[in-house]
Amino acid sequence: MFLPPGQKQILAIAAIMLLMGGGCVSRRMTVRTEPSGALVEINGKRVGTTPASMDFTYYGTYEIRISKPGYETKTIHQPVLSPWYQVPPIDFLSDNLSPVQLTNRHEFIYPLTPAVHAHQEESTLDDRAENFRSQARTGQ
Repeated sequence: MFLPPGQKQILAIAAIMLLMGGGCVSRRMTVRTEPSGALVEINGKRVGTTPASMDFTYYGTYEIRISKPGYETKTIHQPVLSPWYQVPPIDFLSDNLSPVQLTNRHEFIYPLTPAVHAHQEESTLDDRAENFRSQARTGQ
């Protein structure tokens, strides 16, 4: 293949930049809870206990499920927004040709709500049953 001398130099410089530059974007999300120690699942994949972190590739909405004994289980649909340098077509440059590594971190903090204890639920049920019985006896 025959190329003019100017194009050979441009191709050589581009090849060197791709081999040496090799830009990179590091994406990581961290889920924290108050109190910590809750089990975290993201899109059905178990990540660990809080504080839990994972690398990700795509921006969008993630389903985060948080559970801990003694607390209500939460399911959150959390949007993860892309920064300006990850918007097409700029993302091609930042992912492939950036001379420095770009870091993108997302941190989400969720408070946990204490669950109603089973004995409290039973006493409430007993109260309702007794109230029903007394209404049935009086004909109400």
